[in-house]
Amino acid sequence: MGRPYSQDLRERVVTAARATSRRQAAARFGVGVATAIRWMAALTTTGTMAPRPQGRARRSKLDPHETFLRALIDAQDDITLEEMRARLREEHDLTVGLGTLWSFLDARGLTYKKRQPTPQSRTART
Repeated sequence: MGRPYSQDLRERVVTAARATSRRQAAARFGVGVATAIRWMAALTTTGTMAPRPQGRARRSKLDPHETFLRALIDAQDDITLEEMRARLREEHDLTVGLGTLWSFLDARGLTYKKRQPTPQSRTART
């Protein structure tokens, strides 16, 4: 995917388009005519010609089930990912991979390292 034009180039094209025409400014700076026209229109309507965000928003199929997953964790704080997967499959008819579930929980700060109960070391901290 290409990158958006720099803000500096946008400003130079708009400045040149004000002095001459949009088509001449586009030819002078090597951008498309439609691009120069769009930048001028955006500047007059919104007052800015900043590039729009590129790419699509990252969504998970678990987004609608976030409250359900949080409730599972609140009810049983040591629930495993496999148990969560089973509950999602049983109650919501939703099949997800372990990596998908872990990434979803990690993005929301809902993961933690489980430790086995072991006796403390006598020589050093554990």
